[in-house]
Amino acid sequence: MSNPWARDRATSFYLVYGVVGLLVVMLGFGYTYAAPIARGEFAAPWFVHFHGVSSFTWVLMVIGQAALVKAGRTRWHRTAGQIALPLGVVIWASGIATAVWAASRDISEQGSAATSALAGTVSGLSIFVLLVGAAMVSRKRSDWHKRLILLATIHVLWPAFFRLRHWLPAVPDPEIWLGLVLAYSPIIVAIARDQWKFGKVHPAWLIFAPGLVIEQIMELVFFDRGIQKAFGQWLFALLA
Repeated sequence: MSNPWARDRATSFYLVYGVVGLLVVMLGFGYTYAAPIARGEFAAPWFVHFHGVSSFTWVLMVIGQAALVKAGRTRWHRTAGQIALPLGVVIWASGIATAVWAASRDISEQGSAATSALAGTVSGLSIFVLLVGAAMVSRKRSDWHKRLILLATIHVLWPAFFRLRHWLPAVPDPEIWLGLVLAYSPIIVAIARDQWKFGKVHPAWLIFAPGLVIEQIMELVFFDRGIQKAFGQWLFALLA
């Protein structure tokens, strides 16, 4: 084939990651969200629940879209994929609203750490929706499209990976080992897979992946200090 990446069209790789992401979401947010709701210990405004539903829908969409391609239902895949960008925008808007609500709830106890968390949420979700937009622009180039969707999904799932700390209390520095190393390790797997299968790494990983990892590292290094602290306080004053 003139495009060697076309051989990647109907494999199980993207479907498997979607299923893994679903399991992580169920474990992470099951502990901090679903279980407390079931016990009557968690109450929040409607947009918090809307964010949860829309984010869960995203993961289901990734699984469903990968399954459609694997089954050869590309026309259905293209039709269903039209919801990706609107859904991404909903996740972005409801996620920011949720982060503002959480900062307002926690600021009396946590101080500027609460507004720094708001800054991290805004930057992370903004990168997510930009990746989704780039994926939709490149939807006629399936090799770019699927990798950008995967990168967006990896980036938006880091909070679920970080919440695995409740199941793995012995893991030290969970913000590093779970929220960074484990959450972004699928990028390394994808790069290794490209090298093994195609003899080279797709440019999408080389162009976009370093930025995601650097952004997450910067959040860890500058959390509640310097420019992130100031940005969080400014955002809170603007949005709260």
